[in-house]
Amino acid sequence: MESYVNRFPLGFRHGLPIGLGYLSVSFSFGIMAVSMGLPWWAALLISLTNVTSAGQVAGIVIIAAGGGYVELALSQLVINLRYALMSLTLSQKLHPSVTFGQRLLISFGVTDEVFAVSASQHGSIGTIYMVGLFTLPYLGWASGTLLGACAGSILPAVLTSVLGIAIYGMFLAIVLPVAKKQKSVAIVCLFAVIFSCLFHYVPFLSGVSEGMVIIISAVAASALGAWLFPVPVKSEVTDHE
Repeated sequence: MESYVNRFPLGFRHGLPIGLGYLSVSFSFGIMAVSMGLPWWAALLISLTNVTSAGQVAGIVIIAAGGGYVELALSQLVINLRYALMSLTLSQKLHPSVTFGQRLLISFGVTDEVFAVSASQHGSIGTIYMVGLFTLPYLGWASGTLLGACAGSILPAVLTSVLGIAIYGMFLAIVLPVAKKQKSVAIVCLFAVIFSCLFHYVPFLSGVSEGMVIIISAVAASALGAWLFPVPVKSEVTDHE
């Protein structure tokens, strides 16, 4: 008989280390948002309604640069498309008793770490477990943003600038270990860096807005990676006898 994981305390305990990690990362985001001219309440509102580190950083960069809504929406689509794939995968592990409305609620809480923990559970999982799992990460992300935004309003500019780059350190910590193990990931990252530098230093490309640079660099690097390093598809032979 398949096991069924659906206890709030278990999910709450599993979410504790994620919440602590989000607290420190979102603190840097709060400082960064305030340094770019956003009020503390706007930074908090962004974190309460998004919970996506890379998407939020790209979003406030576009907002600070005066980008348009289409540019902002496209950048979020490109950066956060992975969450749709995670949600589709996770939906296969949800217990049949999970309703459509509950699935929508769960999808809001799907992040890289939440997906990894929930997908590793044996058997199917329920709504109560997922709510418990996401509670501390959500609170950690929101409270860290609030603390960082408030600190950014009172700390010296030099100190806030230093603390503001911590979130980029987190991105490097995510990418570098994988890039060391997989040559394809390292090359795709290098392509993205090259494209970004071209838009910054080449005169006729430097006028492109920052939001479009993010979109073009990400899509172009990903497309080159898919072309150079295609994932082999295993052929399945069906026996009709």
